[in-house]
Amino acid sequence: MNGIKVKARTAIITGSSRGIGRGIALKLAECGVGQIAVHYLRNKQAAEETARLLRERGTEPVLVQADVTRPEDIRRMFAEAKAGLGSLDIFVANARPDVQHFYQPVLDLTAEHWRAAIDSQATALLHSAREAVGMMGRGGRIVAVTYAPGAKMGSWRSWAAMGPAKAAMEALLRYLAWDLAGRGITANAVSPGATDDSVFSTLPPEVLDALRGWAGAGWVPMGRLTTPADVGDAVALLCSEQAGFITGQTLHVDGGASLASADFPMEFQRGA
Repeated sequence: MNGIKVKARTAIITGSSRGIGRGIALKLAECGVGQIAVHYLRNKQAAEETARLLRERGTEPVLVQADVTRPEDIRRMFAEAKAGLGSLDIFVANARPDVQHFYQPVLDLTAEHWRAAIDSQATALLHSAREAVGMMGRGGRIVAVTYAPGAKMGSWRSWAAMGPAKAAMEALLRYLAWDLAGRGITANAVSPGATDDSVFSTLPPEVLDALRGWAGAGWVPMGRLTTPADVGDAVALLCSEQAGFITGQTLHVDGGASLASADFPMEFQRGA
């Protein structure tokens, strides 16, 4: 990342106590972001560990707690972040509920499952973006973490609430990109593939082992799962000075997995 220039000095990253959010926070710190608000819901110990790792990289952390499905919590979170950071250069929407709150096939979904997904993604982005923009000047960056395949396909049956929630979030980002362009603020999404140390890690071990085997069998051309550091690299790229003319886009960070086609056996796709 030595060629990437991230002049931003402050950031808020929701869901940054662990996993992908932590990977993003650490990468932004390595790129010179001097103050980062680390958001968590319940696991303060994990957030404090992220804060420790940020301090090792010369970044000053600010811990903020909030339930992003509650607009009043979002307002409070940004007020606390403003008190600690002053202005804001980068907002990353990454938080999601634990899997038990949304992970059900479509015919088993309850209203609570549905609301947990939609409110934590599209609705949270709407309220958070309003608060973030109020703290940003020109050159601000909004980045959301999505899962684009889940927003377009229906094969991961238990993702039935989160897939539509991510699709709504991606659509909202495009509207934000249009409305914020005149202010010099960009709005983009990153779409990781199956990622180590993420929501996938909360699934049974045999599921993660199967995903690793699938990646190694060629369905991920790069031959492995995504890592939080990979996602952090992509977010840093979108937050760089060089990315100021990129907005309204979804960047796949999946080692090429989105290029594979289910219509043909993998031995055909690998040219065997």
